Amino acid sequence: MNHVSAASRTATSAENPLVVALLGPTASGKTALALEIAEHFQLDILNIDSRQLYREMDIGTAKPTADQQQRVKHHLLDLRAPDQPITLQEFQQEAAEAVSQVLKTRGVAFLAGGSGLYLKALTQGLQPPAVPPQNELRLQLRELGQPNCHQLLQQADPQAAAKIAPADAVRTQRALEVLYASGKPMSEQQSANPPPWRVLELGLNPQELRSRIAERTHQIYQQGLMAETEQLSQRYGSDLPILKTIGYGEALGVLHGGLSEAEAIATTTRRTQQFAKRQRTWFRRQHSPYWLSGQDALSEAIRLIEAGLG
Repeated sequence: MNHVSAASRTATSAENPLVVALLGPTASGKTALALEIAEHFQLDILNIDSRQLYREMDIGTAKPTADQQQRVKHHLLDLRAPDQPITLQEFQQEAAEAVSQVLKTRGVAFLAGGSGLYLKALTQGLQPPAVPPQNELRLQLRELGQPNCHQLLQQADPQAAAKIAPADAVRTQRALEVLYASGKPMSEQQSANPPPWRVLELGLNPQELRSRIAERTHQIYQQGLMAETEQLSQRYGSDLPILKTIGYGEALGVLHGGLSEAEAIATTTRRTQQFAKRQRTWFRRQHSPYWLSGQDALSEAIRLIEAGLG
């Protein structure tokens, strides 16, 4: 185990501390590698997966297990109940504070996750509009349905709509919320104020991703996705927007009798593969990570982080 002392880290760069981010598409192996990196350097892990921010959503989000969280301390997990959406600005504020606290105590911060927009907001200092949640408007938008909402957004703010997947109800509603509350499109309101960090991005993008996704999908159903979805729908209602996301939406279809479990697994696998393709595109266009090779990923990551620490 290679514990880098606080003194040596401070000597490296007190004013521009190092923030390491491990990114990659879903099912690429980020969780396992992040644990190995964190244990090697005796670091905490700060989550940047948007769905893992919510409590009670463990299996469907492939959240680190209790054992994994015992191995390495994690931050930014289970921040809210599923019916209390976190805006990008709220996440950014909470995450920036968590990074600052870790940098004070450890001298280096380690982020891991697949939500590219959340990572970009944090490391590049995006400043999204400060519009509070509009609960009545959200209810109206849910009643309209996601296809209609996304079409509305395409007409009102095509630039924002182009960056949001047609099935992403949470971000679509947020963009419309900002538009209606402020009178200005979200795409015209975002600016950036990068924090004083040196950011080292490490990427995972395995060639066998399609088979990894298929295997992971079967695992989450075997581990109890159906039961978790049923508990969430009973507690928060089947119309909960986050229950329309990958995995939960198909499990809900089984519970309501519209899908067989085999059909749900096949649909979840297909949607996840489509999502992973969008993630890859985002990371290619919005980030410049050092892409790690499969078998040597850990040794490469260690070498790059040690070089960054000086």
